Amino acid sequence: MRIILLLLCTTPLLFVACSSQETPADTEAKVGKTITIAPKSLPAGNEPNPSAEGFNRSGSDNKAIMLADSIMKYHGGRKAWDDARFIRWNFFGARTLSWDKHESRVRIDVPKENMVYLLDYSGEELTGRIRKLGDEVVDEDALAEGLSKAYSMFINDAFWLVQQFKLKDAGVTLKYAGDARVDPQAGRPSHIVDQTFAGVGDTPNNKYRLYVDKVTYRINTWQFFRDANDAEPAIETPWKGYLPYGDLLLSGDRGDRFQLTDISVSKTMKEEVFTAFE
Repeated sequence: MRIILLLLCTTPLLFVACSSQETPADTEAKVGKTITIAPKSLPAGNEPNPSAEGFNRSGSDNKAIMLADSIMKYHGGRKAWDDARFIRWNFFGARTLSWDKHESRVRIDVPKENMVYLLDYSGEELTGRIRKLGDEVVDEDALAEGLSKAYSMFINDAFWLVQQFKLKDAGVTLKYAGDARVDPQAGRPSHIVDQTFAGVGDTPNNKYRLYVDKVTYRINTWQFFRDANDAEPAIETPWKGYLPYGDLLLSGDRGDRFQLTDISVSKTMKEEVFTAFE
């Protein structure tokens, strides 16, 4: 089974939580379902949230692990994440992804390039089909190269949407980096947690710094460091526009033109989505 480490592309982007004037009651009303608000002290997750095999527990801080569990809990919970099967979204207006999370396959439609990728990453080798400019790619080398490109697009694009559920993945180390009276983007009191990687992904030297709201446990501000030792982030973005999708709480607004749109989480999707070009 391939390890999915959802990484970043080279394009700048953005994320946030509720505004500084928004109260927990306001939050619940907007979401349209009851979402328990976390206490101000850091809670231990009371729902099981096991680490993936290969998560660096010994090298991670206990407080950072507790934060990861709280983030999981207040974005819908581990069971909701595990149960969610079909997720669809548009990445910055460039491409639409249809993801079958349970079967480890994804369809990527890139209209501007007249490309369709049908990718299966469930095995040791990538398999699937590609249609380019109306014709199916049959050359083995071109197909392998295209499927590898599709996989990189997928792990990048999915990370922008569901990083909050990927904090205890294989190869990840979590460190608590203190707190902030106001985070850089939302102006909210926040915990700070750093996520680094070892031996996984396309760019394992990256670091991500998350500012996590002390009241809602949503991500307020996200920072990307191309190298974990860099003093300043290469990119800083907000997470905004949280809405419920199925039982998950997702954010699609990364600021400016960097928008994740047409988001859906569903229990069913036609089989042809993953097997046929039309």
